[in-house]
Amino acid sequence: MNAKHLKLAVLMLIILAAGAAGGYWWANHAQISPGPAMTTSSQAPAERKPLYWYDPMVPQQHFDKPGKSPFMDMALVPKYADDSGNKAEAGSVKIDPRVVQNLGMRTASVTRGNLTPKLEATGVLAFNERDVSIVQARAAGFVERVFARAPGDVVAAGSPLVSLLVPEWSGAQQEFLVLKKSGDAGLMDVARQRMQVLGMPSQLIQQVERSGVPHPVVTVSFPMSGVIRELDVRAGMTVTSGQTLAKVNGLGTVWLDVAVPEALAQQIQVGQSAQARLPALPGEVIQGRVTDILPEANLDTRTLKVRVELPNKHGHLRPGLTAQVQLAESDKQSMLLVPTEAIIRTGKGAMVMVAESGGHYRPVEVQTGAEAGGQTAVLNGLSEGQKVVTSGQFLIDSDASLQGIFAAADAPDTSTGAAPAPAPAPVALHEAEGRIISFGKGEVTIASGPLMGMPAMTMDFALARPQLVQGIKVGDKVRIGERQTDSSLVIERLEKIGGTK
Repeated sequence: MNAKHLKLAVLMLIILAAGAAGGYWWANHAQISPGPAMTTSSQAPAERKPLYWYDPMVPQQHFDKPGKSPFMDMALVPKYADDSGNKAEAGSVKIDPRVVQNLGMRTASVTRGNLTPKLEATGVLAFNERDVSIVQARAAGFVERVFARAPGDVVAAGSPLVSLLVPEWSGAQQEFLVLKKSGDAGLMDVARQRMQVLGMPSQLIQQVERSGVPHPVVTVSFPMSGVIRELDVRAGMTVTSGQTLAKVNGLGTVWLDVAVPEALAQQIQVGQSAQARLPALPGEVIQGRVTDILPEANLDTRTLKVRVELPNKHGHLRPGLTAQVQLAESDKQSMLLVPTEAIIRTGKGAMVMVAESGGHYRPVEVQTGAEAGGQTAVLNGLSEGQKVVTSGQFLIDSDASLQGIFAAADAPDTSTGAAPAPAPAPVALHEAEGRIISFGKGEVTIASGPLMGMPAMTMDFALARPQLVQGIKVGDKVRIGERQTDSSLVIERLEKIGGTK
C-alpha cells in the first residue's frame, strides 16, 4: 500500500467514528427530553367525584361515603353532579353503560303471537259420589254368614256379601211348590207374583221352580265393583226389610276438587278440558273435564270449588291424593306479548321500562291482559319490536323518580288497524291472612292461613317489589295477595291488618 492509499483509509475511519459518536449522543438526549406530543398523551383524565351515595330502593336517603345499604343487601350507588344530563331526552333517563353491565340488565323485544291462557290450581282427589250403590235387605231375616269383608276392601261385581235366612220367603216358596204339583197354571202365577211382591229376586224364584225345593237362605251379592265405604252387618244379627247392609263406591272415575280464585270463576266453564299431574304419578298427565262449578264459595280462602272428573282406568287414582290441575283455552287472536318479569305492578296499574337508543330508558304505562307461560299480553301502550327491560327495571324506575320522570301512556298499537282493546280484567290474586316470621333477600317467610285449598303452613314467598315490606316487621299480622308462577308463589300485595302477637 502506498502513502496515498494509507491517508485515504485513515480519513474514512475518522468519519465513521464521528458518525457513531453523534448518533449515541442524539439518542440519549431524546430520551431525557421528550417532545410536547408525548407529554400530552401521558396525562390521566380527571376523576369524577360523587355528590353522595344512595340506595336505589330508598333514593331519598343520602350517604356521604360508599358502603352497603342498611335497607337492602346491596351496595350503595354513587350520584354525580353531571348526572342531570341524563334527562337529555324528554321523559327518559340515561344510564351509564358501566352500571348496565354491572347490574346485569337484560332486555327483550315486544313480539306478536297467540297466547294460551292457563289457570293452574291445586286439587284433592275424592270419590265420585254419583257412582254409588247401596246394598239393602229385601225382607226381614237373620244373618247366618258374613263373608270376609271390611270397609276399604275393593270388591268385584257379583261378589257375595252375606247369607240371610228369610222365614217369610220360605213359606211362600213352599206354597208355590204345592200349587205347582196341582198343575193349576192360574194359581201358580198368583203364587209367583206373591213371591215377587215379597222382594224375592227373579233368579231365586227360577231356582226354586227348577229344583222343586224351597231355598230359605239367600246370598246377597254386591251389584257393582268398587270399594266398600260402609259395612253395617255382622253374623247372627237380625235385619229388617230395607235395612242398609253396605255401601259401595265405584272407582271407574274419580273427582278432583279444585280451589279456584273467585276472580277467575268466569273463565271456567262446564265441559272444559283439564290436565292433572299428581306427585304420586310423576311424569303422567291425566286428561279430564270440568263437570260442576259448586255455587258456594270458601270464605276463608275466597275460592270456588270446581269439580273435575278424571278417568281411573288402572285404579291408580286414590281419593285423598293431591294434584296440580291446568285449565287452558287457546286464544287464537294475535296480540302483543312481553315477558311477565318486565311488568312493574303499581298501585294504579302496570308499567314497563322501554329501552331506547343511546342508553336512554323511558317508563311507559301499559294495559295488561292474560298471562301464560311466562308471557303477558299487552293490550295497549307498546308497539311490536320495542325493547323492554326485564332485569334491573326497578333501579331505572328509582332513578326516573329522582329526576321527576313518571310513566305515561304511549299511543295505542294500530299496526293491525284494530280498535283499541278493552280494559283488562283485574289481576287475580290468592288471598290469605298470616304472620311475619322473618325477612330474607327478596323474600319473606310467613305463617300463612289456608291458601289455594291448602291447609295453614309456614312457607317462603318471593316479593314482587322490595317496597312491600316497608313499615312491616317480624310478628306483624298481615293480609297477603299472591299469584302463582311456574317456580314460586309471588306476593303482589302485603297489608298490615293488626298488632303483633
